[in-house]
Amino acid sequence: MAGNSFGDIFKITTFGESHGKAIGVIIDGCPSLIDIDEEFIQSELDKRRPGQSKITTQRKESDTAQILSGVFEGKSTGTPIAIVIPNEDQRSKDYSHIQDKFRPSHADYTYQQKYGIRDYRGGGRSSARETAARVAAGAIAKLFLKKHGIEVFAHVSGVGHIEAPNIDVTNLSTLLEIREGNIVRCADPATAAEMAEFIDGIRKNGDTVGGRISTIIRNVPVGLGEPVFDKLHADLAKAMMGINAVHGFEYGSGFEGSFMKGSEHNDIFVNEDAKVKTLTNFSGGIQGGISNGMDITFKTAFKPVATIMRDQATINEEGQEATISGKGRHDPCVVPRAVIIVEAMAALVIADHLLKHNAYLNNAY
Repeated sequence: MAGNSFGDIFKITTFGESHGKAIGVIIDGCPSLIDIDEEFIQSELDKRRPGQSKITTQRKESDTAQILSGVFEGKSTGTPIAIVIPNEDQRSKDYSHIQDKFRPSHADYTYQQKYGIRDYRGGGRSSARETAARVAAGAIAKLFLKKHGIEVFAHVSGVGHIEAPNIDVTNLSTLLEIREGNIVRCADPATAAEMAEFIDGIRKNGDTVGGRISTIIRNVPVGLGEPVFDKLHADLAKAMMGINAVHGFEYGSGFEGSFMKGSEHNDIFVNEDAKVKTLTNFSGGIQGGISNGMDITFKTAFKPVATIMRDQATINEEGQEATISGKGRHDPCVVPRAVIIVEAMAALVIADHLLKHNAYLNNAY
């Protein structure tokens, strides 16, 4: 199976299955002498782990990260960093009823057709459990970006038809406190309470619902990204679209920009305190595929979880009609736990592009 690695210089490779002994990640290209705060890494994993609240899956995993290599006396050594996360609460019997049936909108059918075999226990490699490895790697990337003053913040801005109002993003630390103060991870408390009640109602009805996550990346220097195939926003889009259940990505003004006129949409340059800025930021901090120094902003859309606690029609491996029932432990809405995954993937993209840009500057002539 290909496609298990991401990045060019700051590169990660994940491994493991949902119901295997463990999942993990190899991080290659992390510079040396980065302070590796293991408590921070664990705190990031805790934000993604299952069993957090009544509106998340009740699978109980501590998601305890074990660093096997690449760190000495609290600092990165410049060699590959290996992190393993043991699986502790597998209930493979919960999936015995689907071993010969294809779950609607899951990867069951496509995996079977492509590889001739599939791990039906929780979806195996296609399970969102794999994203814990990405979060661990993303935490390392965040520690690297911290040295450069770069911040990444995401929050749940929409669930179903509920939309959070535009929030004041002046102080990201304050927003982080608000976000972590509610089970939905929305930075607007009133909207968070409405979302939580709505998701819980969906759960009780045996159904699921989708949502949106908004992200801001601050203090990114000018020049990250390439003007043709390796545009910064294209790599961010690839990173987000590679997350389980993601069905949409837009940056800056996104689709709303297609309703505007150029005279409305153009970001006017100004010189403010000897620093070039723009009066608006419809470009989302990226122009021509290259960061312009403004905040990078984008939104990621997640579909409803495919496993619902209702009977559904399907077919089995013989092509015969069958009925399938949702069992086991599943999220009624993924976005509260996906916030930290979005941040992790964004951090990995920025870290990789920052290293590529620095390599270009060092070799420029």
